[in-house]
Amino acid sequence: MSERLQKVMAHAGIASRRASEQLIETGHVRVNGKVVTTLGTKVTAADRIEVDHKPIQKEAPVYFLFNKPRGVITSATDEKHRKTVLDYFQHQVSERIYPVGRLDYDTTGALLVTNDGELDYLLTHPKHEIPKTYLAKVTGIPNATDFHRLETGVKLDANHRSAPAEVRLAKKMGNDNQNALVELTIHEGRNHEVKKMLQAVGHPVEKLKRTAFAGLKLADLEPGQWRSLNKREVRDLWELAKGEQQNEVK
Repeated sequence: MSERLQKVMAHAGIASRRASEQLIETGHVRVNGKVVTTLGTKVTAADRIEVDHKPIQKEAPVYFLFNKPRGVITSATDEKHRKTVLDYFQHQVSERIYPVGRLDYDTTGALLVTNDGELDYLLTHPKHEIPKTYLAKVTGIPNATDFHRLETGVKLDANHRSAPAEVRLAKKMGNDNQNALVELTIHEGRNHEVKKMLQAVGHPVEKLKRTAFAGLKLADLEPGQWRSLNKREVRDLWELAKGEQQNEVK
């Protein structure tokens, strides 16, 4: 049975599928001793695959939920030598893991970390509407009109309008109610989406925390802490990801 090279690499925990495609295109991958740069190349279990001259070996998939602190980079490495999410897993996890999607440097909260490239691909693909819930501290108190605009979609720039969101006022804050906590669930994965949406309705974000991703909730995880997912949670993630993929086909 043959499979696409980038899919095999992702399953082996080398990198996400998109990152594996980049490795192929830039000449880092050899199949049976020959450099392969063509995406979609098919390989079988009998083929020898090397990345930077190191043969790949399939790792058992692992899945973790991490509460990302403020001021931590959502990346495997950082050229500026800032702290990354993987620093919290050093000497405790031997698999080649990486974060699923991204959170801004100053955004905290729920982040999935895994070595399962196929699941990473399904959960982060722009066409897959995976739910993400955020709690935002904003300037001012949004009113009913603001919430209606967020629920129906707001224009963010000349080429992009946000998709409908689920939103509610969680709490009024301050002696004169000068701030509010707003809970917002979106199904898109664009950069700075929540911040842009709330800015568009006149309530800039002061602090932002993702409280849930793809049905996984932080619960009692403190910033910087992580836990392994149980079998049911992993199964639910796959069902959600595959369900969204099937909806896309329909």
